[in-house]
Amino acid sequence: MTEEVKQNAVENEEQAVQPVLEIQRIYVKDVSFEAPNLPQIFQQEWKPQLSFDLNTEATQIDENLYEVCLNISTETTLEGSDDVAFICEVKQAGVFTISGLDEMQMAHCLTSQCPSMLFPYARELISSLVNRGTFPALNLNPINFDALFVDYMQRQQAEFEAQQAKGEASEA
Repeated sequence: MTEEVKQNAVENEEQAVQPVLEIQRIYVKDVSFEAPNLPQIFQQEWKPQLSFDLNTEATQIDENLYEVCLNISTETTLEGSDDVAFICEVKQAGVFTISGLDEMQMAHCLTSQCPSMLFPYARELISSLVNRGTFPALNLNPINFDALFVDYMQRQQAEFEAQQAKGEASEA
């Protein structure tokens, strides 16, 4: 009988440390679409140049509850004239329950996994806004948030090593 109690205790302990990532809510936090040169822009040859900026923000709301916001800004100008066709900015956000992760896993979750879940919503919203402006379709390519996270971690490590080398050189 005591062995059964021990087995149940082990199973309960294993369940307690299981990683959890659950979507509580996904929403648009902010959106902006500007087409400052309408309707004159439609009289020019359509040779668009797209600039794209992306970043994420994560805020802890409560114990195991986080808001992650994916900020995307696109600006399209016309080649040759540099006239702005449109500017589209979207803040796609979500509230997530996250627990059972160590520090590195939590960083990966907040900067890669959660934004990966938010991106399709932001992508569709941007496409819809551009379409409503009667511009040619804008379909953003998928983003590998895991690769961005690895790149960020490598840059952080390089900066840390450079600072340590600089500190050791000044001590000598």
